[in-house]
Amino acid sequence: MAQQGVQLDQEQFCCSICLDLLKDPVTVPCGHSYCRTCIEGYWNQDDQRGTFSCPQCRHAFIPRPVLKRNTMLAEVVESLKKTGLQAAPPDHCYAGPGDVACDVCTGRRLKAVKTCLQCLVSYCDTHLQPHYQSPAFKRHQLVQASGELQENICSRHNEVRKLFCRTDQQCICSLCSVDEHKGHDTTSAAAERAERQKEVDKSQQNIQQRIQEREKDVKGLVESIKHRADRAVEDSDTIFTELISSMERRRSEVRQLIRDQQERQVSRAEELRRRAGQEVTELRRRHAELEQLSLTEDHIRFLQRYTSSLSTTSESTHPASSHVCPLRHFEDVTVAVSKMRDRLEDILTEEGTNVSETVNRVDVSLRDSLLHDADHAVAQSPEAHPPRPTLRPPASALLGAPRLVNPPLVSLSTPAEPKTRAEFLQYSRPITLDPNTAHQRLSLSKGNRKVTRMNTRQSHPDHPERFTGWGQVLSREALSGRWYSEVEWSGHCVIAVSHTDISRTGSGDECGFGWNDKSWSLYCTEQGYTFMHRGIETPIPGRVSSRVGVYLDHSAGTLSFYGVSDDTMTVLHTVHTTFTHNLHVGFGLYGYYPGSTAELLYELN
Repeated sequence: MAQQGVQLDQEQFCCSICLDLLKDPVTVPCGHSYCRTCIEGYWNQDDQRGTFSCPQCRHAFIPRPVLKRNTMLAEVVESLKKTGLQAAPPDHCYAGPGDVACDVCTGRRLKAVKTCLQCLVSYCDTHLQPHYQSPAFKRHQLVQASGELQENICSRHNEVRKLFCRTDQQCICSLCSVDEHKGHDTTSAAAERAERQKEVDKSQQNIQQRIQEREKDVKGLVESIKHRADRAVEDSDTIFTELISSMERRRSEVRQLIRDQQERQVSRAEELRRRAGQEVTELRRRHAELEQLSLTEDHIRFLQRYTSSLSTTSESTHPASSHVCPLRHFEDVTVAVSKMRDRLEDILTEEGTNVSETVNRVDVSLRDSLLHDADHAVAQSPEAHPPRPTLRPPASALLGAPRLVNPPLVSLSTPAEPKTRAEFLQYSRPITLDPNTAHQRLSLSKGNRKVTRMNTRQSHPDHPERFTGWGQVLSREALSGRWYSEVEWSGHCVIAVSHTDISRTGSGDECGFGWNDKSWSLYCTEQGYTFMHRGIETPIPGRVSSRVGVYLDHSAGTLSFYGVSDDTMTVLHTVHTTFTHNLHVGFGLYGYYPGSTAELLYELN
């Protein structure tokens, strides 16, 4: 009872923040005491709010109290320390759920820090000291605290298992070796551990060697990519520089041609102007003669000069304008250059598209290669898994991407496009997944309406319609007319609509949903959505929902994906095309995300 009283007194002198004896104790206005450093650190976190509270009673103080040392309490704590008493163990030192408790402690037991394999007992720090201090425990083997000591006891003879039977590959006790394991190849557990440890060390060395080789390969690959990319940039810059220089030369040539023609035509125009001046002078002279003739009063003389003057005047010198090119010829040059520009732009656009697609194919090939190698190293199988699409579209997304369209105009004889969730649900028809198409690592459940990605291969029989490289599955029923369904997904999931004749064998782009012209897919992750078709990625911004609606109007050529939350439907992506084949809904669950699921919901509400 005395011990309990001392224990109670000790707890009264513990700081409720650090759970240790008070150091430099101070008392706040509400009467509770703390270590000075503990309460100041606690209040420093409240500086921005402007209010300071007691950690125990939550009484608030404004402004921040000025702390003063509690002299009497400090003297009492120092006296406790001199008597050799220590604070009670803090709560975090006691064993809780999932901890290994000390087998010697009574009442509330402390956490065990070591387990003795000879005593088969777990000890806390206090009760472990005899094992360190007494020579009697010198040969006892201490290991990390373990709650699985019962596994070291033979259930039949209640003896410690210290031997290993190599014949039956199991640990046994000494009595087992002379009983049911008599005559077997046995050895000590320590000796067998030493042999097995050699194998473990060798495996570790092999793994470490593979890690180093892999890192070396990746490093070499990165350096090779950088080198080849730099070389491609340099070569491209050189080609474009030559192209620009060629254009500059051509521009200079055209400019010089125009200036040369200008000089020739100006020279001819100057000659024309000189001749025109002479003609004007001659015409003025004749004009003066005719004016003088008009002033002649003698009729006989007038008539005699009239005939000769009129005949001379009728002889006119016409300008040689035919020797000067028309002004419109210079405009024709501008038209010709404009046509050349248009043809060059067409060529650059067409070839630019080819260049972008070539660069994109390099990216796809590299990703497929890396993923194939990674899967082979992890799963020891040739299964290929596509990467999660990035949230940034490649350059090729700007060239030939599926065109977003508005809903088509509806005639009086055509049912209106659904707009609310209730209207979409009118076209909901239950469908199931086809087990014959499911990849070996996909497991179907809930009446073949749910698919789960597994770590191990499933016992699916061989079938010509089964996907062998991509973790995918198609629906059994084909989609026709207007069809709507909702999908509940988790992890990383690809929701797709695909032609029936999509390739099934291998890990090429012709088999993957969204990587070819026979499928349209929506990649769903916690980070966001990405639409894919022909290998072109289109990131979709917005909030992510775990339920996606899929709507198809086969005759109108409309396919839409919706994010569904309660009764709210948000358009994620819509494409408009012409469907010429039977279509099936499909799911893709790939190797890097085991446990991912997708479920076709049957009873929608």
